[in-house]
Amino acid sequence: MPRMTTHRTAALAAAAVTPLLVNLWAAGPALAHGAPTDPVSRVYGCSPDGAQNGTAACRAAVAANGSPFTAWDNLRVPNVNGRDRQTVPDGKLCSGGLPAYKGLDLARSDWPSTKVTPGGTLRMTYASTIPHTGTFKLYLTKQGYDPSRPLTWSDLPDRPFAEIKDPKLTNGAYRFGAQLPTGRTGRQVLYTIWQNTSTPDTYYSCSDVVFPGGGTGGGAGAQKGGTAAKKPSASPSATPTASASPSSSPSPVSASPSASTAAAGTGGDGAKSAADTGQGAPVANATEAGSGPSTRLLAGGAATVLALTGATALFLRLRRR
Repeated sequence: MPRMTTHRTAALAAAAVTPLLVNLWAAGPALAHGAPTDPVSRVYGCSPDGAQNGTAACRAAVAANGSPFTAWDNLRVPNVNGRDRQTVPDGKLCSGGLPAYKGLDLARSDWPSTKVTPGGTLRMTYASTIPHTGTFKLYLTKQGYDPSRPLTWSDLPDRPFAEIKDPKLTNGAYRFGAQLPTGRTGRQVLYTIWQNTSTPDTYYSCSDVVFPGGGTGGGAGAQKGGTAAKKPSASPSATPTASASPSSSPSPVSASPSASTAAAGTGGDGAKSAADTGQGAPVANATEAGSGPSTRLLAGGAATVLALTGATALFLRLRRR
């Protein structure tokens, strides 16, 4: 084959592969999101990948939303910079004020939930696909919270009961423990804010939890923490999904509520306890373990490597002719 033809063929091969590589590269950052899968969040539990998406609460949420919560890992608001209470309106905390997630703000007492113990250790699994630096802030609604009314900032203490800074992403999820406040009974909401420092985004999520007593038990939707996780097929974050009964939002993963609730006062993975009112934000040490959601990301990376390898082999082969 003439030298000019060889170079031309190699150039054409490179041109054909380049768009594929660009598309794969562009797809990577789009997966850089996350949400709690244990205790199961509303957005994940009611998503097409959640185990609770067929419950009454999830069906109502999808109907109110006007579309399914396929992008469960994308509930984020840019440029908040810690001004959460000024940015997210009362009654819209679970949706982050985003119209695409408005169904999550429905005031109901049958959301899929996880059973927990006052003063016990909460073990959270927060599915994600690409490592980010940032701080997780955990809030628990005050005693007297009424699930039949929209969640407002006044339902939460001024400060989180725990803050976890820069935990390590292991097998597609962040896993960490924190000691729950005492003095809670019945149904409450665990509100998680993940403020990134490597991106301008802040993520919001509501996980419904049930403490003993109080008369607002979880019914069929309550799942005790510590159950085994089940993995979803081909989801962006193969994380475990709380196997509670009823639960909603964008991008696939599955988790069983392993929000372990160890005996009161045991603390969790280095987490320091906070006051019953939620005042004082202790920093909890992150824990590593288990497998998580990164199937789509790994698949994209593998495809990129294969494409690069193929293009290189073709180029070298043509050069030898």
